[in-house]
Amino acid sequence: MRLAVAAAADIYCSRWKLAAQTQPSDDVDTCLFIMTSELDMSSADRLTQPPSLEGFRDAVPRRLCTDCGVSRMADPSACGTACQFIAPEYAESEMVAHGRAASERPDEVHFGVHQRIVRARMAHSAEGAQWTGITTGLAAELLEQGKVDAVLAMVPSDDDKWRPKPALITDAADMTRARGMRMGYAPLLALLEPALEAGHKRLAVIGIPCQIHALRKLEAELGLERLYVIGTPCSDNTTTENFHTFLELLDDRPERITYLEFRADYQVELRFDDGTKREIPFLKLPISKLPSDFFPLTCRTCVDYTNRLADITVGYMGGTGEQWLIVRNERGEELLADLDDKIITGPVASKGKRESHVRGFMANVERAAGGLPLRAMPDWVRPIVAFMMPKIGPKGQEFARTRVEMKAIETVLHLRAAMPKKMRSMVPAHIWKLVAPYGLVPEKDEKPADDKAA
Repeated sequence: MRLAVAAAADIYCSRWKLAAQTQPSDDVDTCLFIMTSELDMSSADRLTQPPSLEGFRDAVPRRLCTDCGVSRMADPSACGTACQFIAPEYAESEMVAHGRAASERPDEVHFGVHQRIVRARMAHSAEGAQWTGITTGLAAELLEQGKVDAVLAMVPSDDDKWRPKPALITDAADMTRARGMRMGYAPLLALLEPALEAGHKRLAVIGIPCQIHALRKLEAELGLERLYVIGTPCSDNTTTENFHTFLELLDDRPERITYLEFRADYQVELRFDDGTKREIPFLKLPISKLPSDFFPLTCRTCVDYTNRLADITVGYMGGTGEQWLIVRNERGEELLADLDDKIITGPVASKGKRESHVRGFMANVERAAGGLPLRAMPDWVRPIVAFMMPKIGPKGQEFARTRVEMKAIETVLHLRAAMPKKMRSMVPAHIWKLVAPYGLVPEKDEKPADDKAA
């Protein structure tokens, strides 16, 4: 389920359970602990009907739509060129955003163009932040130094702390409103026109990949003097209503939950309004009890987990207990430098091997995408696997590579099953490079039209 919104770092693997598959040898090293979907996701999705929202134009229903906000702007036909789910052109967009396309270096294939990748944390954690407050801290510093006039970000709705609401923030002190996680869809980019009408020519945008892809496609037409793009990774999204259903399955008093995070140590952390905390192993999550439409086809076919077009990506996947920054270009370096001694950075670590985990995941996604039943793990095995996974599973950069490859495989298999005619236009070259080691190659009519290397 991993929805990331404005200031949230990405949530990993909320919809995957761990399963054990024993190989011929009795050696424990031959046991593969793999992620497999517990939800029936084989059925084709219906049209997405974004809700009517006060202050925004109504959006047109579409088959693949995350309500990034473009369809609510004055010219909704801009979706034709801006939408990530129509014909994403990442090499071209990377050239515009970063001055070059991603190279063949392994980590650029996985994570996109970057100058460096670091572990990081704020020297003093910000109250109410999902992690330590880096995302909102970067934006607040831009406002404090007068480098931007406004920041587009998500804040909680007035009537629901979990529901995201787009906000145009002009005071650094107000960035505290954007701290923490929200779950759901909200038309962030629909605020671009009001921002320009208010005379704001220097903007920062905090967004998830589908929002940032559209932003970069529109950037040249906006007439901005300056744009800073702070991205968060995103694995999956769902509606706020569906998220409330998930919370109700986790606790008999879900209104008490104030914080939820899927951590890289394979635990979900819950915090409550009385100050108490609870940890739940991924394996013990009630995923099978969620509605079958919990994860939309858009998220199951997303081609950009790491927010490849942002100036800087702020997540946690490779952070080994801290946050994880992908500094992509000079503007990203500037953003990080602005925090000065307010932030502590260090090298990333990497441990473990991902291949067996990814292959096991692929086998189960093939079954799920094809509508076949999945093998269920016996209840008595779950505590054993939950205990072992943090000890033997991939960590740090290898954990991040694992997740990126899983998402790429999921994209190819689910899109091929649900909307095969969109394979050629919707799956860019970097996805094919990620899945090639696992024997997934484009069929004749699936090869990206603008790429000769895939």
